[in-house]
Amino acid sequence: MKKPNPNFKLAALLGSLLLALAVQPAVAEETGAVVPSVLTDGVNAKSGRVDNMHMTRYVEFFLAAPDPKSKKLVAACFNTMFTPKGIPPSRDTAPQKLVEGLDFSKIKSEFGVIGASLNGPKLWSPDWTDIEIGKVQTFNGIEAAWVAQLNMEEGNRDVDKSIPYKPVTIARKSALGWNKGTKVLLLDDADGNTWILKGFQLGIHPKHTYEEFVAAGQSNFKQLPPGWKFRVKVLEKDLIEKPENGVAWIMPDEFFNVYDKTGPGMMNYKP
Repeated sequence: MKKPNPNFKLAALLGSLLLALAVQPAVAEETGAVVPSVLTDGVNAKSGRVDNMHMTRYVEFFLAAPDPKSKKLVAACFNTMFTPKGIPPSRDTAPQKLVEGLDFSKIKSEFGVIGASLNGPKLWSPDWTDIEIGKVQTFNGIEAAWVAQLNMEEGNRDVDKSIPYKPVTIARKSALGWNKGTKVLLLDDADGNTWILKGFQLGIHPKHTYEEFVAAGQSNFKQLPPGWKFRVKVLEKDLIEKPENGVAWIMPDEFFNVYDKTGPGMMNYKP
């Protein structure tokens, strides 16, 4: 019987080690390429309409990760107003105690994303919304439904760090509207565009009420760009937003109030 060749054993051992080392990067690459499931929560979204929404309290959760195709950073948006439960009589879809208990490090880990951030609490300005509603997720007991996907600014993983008065785009097939007679808040920029306030920022610790903000008018603003103006208007006819190409332009102000662009391609007119 032949004795085992020690050189053969050594070669086999080295071969195993090299194979293991060769496999490790592939596994790491594969792991890094896993797409968070929340980016597909809108795949089977269905259209739904909600009325009587004006001044409903809500929050939105933004879960950010690289888009698997473009590799650019996007964020799935989940809104508390569009769950099957509907809007309660209190018009509060984001209870304060539950909002205060949110842990965004835990949320990032739970959903496998690189960024998790909060929009709100806010008050919703439109009277109605017809929107694509996807999967419902739960955040510290707060239910919120997928409603859109936001294109994030390069290097910014958190929506609450958005730059004031810098417009960004959001993929949106939804329609929303303000009825004739509704009081709206508007920003006119230096290029002649008009932006309508969609979500009024309360925040976890409100600095002012909606009524106080409206009463103070333009004096609220300390960072308004040159040539920009704030105004309040009671609509003389229904204002309807439905982006023609499925992409809406939105913009935060210095208080993190959020505005939508009006006019051609976005809404039926510019108020």
